[in-house]
Amino acid sequence: MGKKIAWVTDTAALLTEEFIEKNNVHVLALNIIFEEGALRETIDMTHDEFYHKLRDAKQHPKTSQPAFGEHVALYEKLKEEGYDCAIAIHTSEQLSGTVVSSPMAAEQAGFKNYAIDSKIGSYPMQVMLERGMELEKQGLEPEEIVKQIEAICDKSRLIFIPASLEQLHKSGRVSGTAMFLSNLLNIKLVIAYNEAGGVEVIQKVRADKRAKKFAIEQLQEAIVKSPVLEVAVINCNNEVGAVEWKKELEVQFPTINFTPTPLSACVGVHAGEGTLGLTWVRQ
Repeated sequence: MGKKIAWVTDTAALLTEEFIEKNNVHVLALNIIFEEGALRETIDMTHDEFYHKLRDAKQHPKTSQPAFGEHVALYEKLKEEGYDCAIAIHTSEQLSGTVVSSPMAAEQAGFKNYAIDSKIGSYPMQVMLERGMELEKQGLEPEEIVKQIEAICDKSRLIFIPASLEQLHKSGRVSGTAMFLSNLLNIKLVIAYNEAGGVEVIQKVRADKRAKKFAIEQLQEAIVKSPVLEVAVINCNNEVGAVEWKKELEVQFPTINFTPTPLSACVGVHAGEGTLGLTWVRQ
């Protein structure tokens, strides 16, 4: 009989309610701090409410990891429920301290925890959870499961195109001059997670069409290395744009399943409403 493993993640993965319930995933909520205080993503506000608040905010909100006490309470609860250990797949350490707090909180609760830095966010985190659960069913030991999940990190890619540089400017990520020139010349940034889990500009182009073309070229390069069966068309409150792009992509890549997928509000804080992108995990 294998160990009873609890699966833990955070809202950077933005799993559907259906997925969470079906697989009994324990999700810690990231915080978005507005003038009136911290609000937990998916708990204290819906995504519609978040974008409404973001449009009206006089001060640009900040993001923060889940409260340490919430981490500890979760691990105490899992211990009481008879789990042997937890495997916690968290968003990139370069962007959030969640993955660092996770083992510290588990230790405080006297509970065994394996914390994995996904070095990414969104859909690839779900793939890591799904793979881990498959391996658990096969009876593998937690250490081996962790090893195989960590191997997925190197096969994951997430690229996005902010709709404008306004939010990045408000977040302090780009200068006012860069934003002005971007608006004037219709310059689009293509941003991606790098191998270390940081976020960097990988291309600057004129117009949306070229930005999308560059993202598609990145997908084509990935397919040369090994097959890609699923791609999430990620978006910040821009499902219409995601669906339109999905239709175009399906013509170009008939063997790939494309799914419009919302991004965490924490990405929306920085990238802004309207953002589109692609994310996938190679086989």
